[in-house]
Amino acid sequence: MNLWCADPRRRAQSVYWRRLREAQREVPTILIVDDDPSHLKIYSWVIERGGFRPRTVLVQQDQLNLPKAENIDLAVLDYRLGVGLSAVDVAKRLRELYPHMPILILSDLFGMPEDMAPFASGFVRKGEPQQLLDTIVSTLKAA
Repeated sequence: MNLWCADPRRRAQSVYWRRLREAQREVPTILIVDDDPSHLKIYSWVIERGGFRPRTVLVQQDQLNLPKAENIDLAVLDYRLGVGLSAVDVAKRLRELYPHMPILILSDLFGMPEDMAPFASGFVRKGEPQQLLDTIVSTLKAA
């Protein structure tokens, strides 16, 4: 790739954008899957402030538009989806697209739901943003 450009301003911009793209590749991308847009916004903010790149997916009825051509490092999945798809259905689809990606279950329950244990790498209770970030970090290190 030739980065030389006669115009020093364009050359500086080119180097800036190349470095920005390289830096973005190094930041883990976290997929957040929920049926509530306000929860997606809150958890996206928490994850971004934790130094990660959030990517959100809104579950609607029986529709789930997962990013297929994107490198996702970890998924955070809400357990109680109030629509046609269950968390188990979503976890199965995530496993099909990303077989080795860790999945964290986010719920107001006090422990890992039994039906999610085969799919999940960890569990985080809702309302614990620091625990969520700590669990993301430890899960990514273990992966």
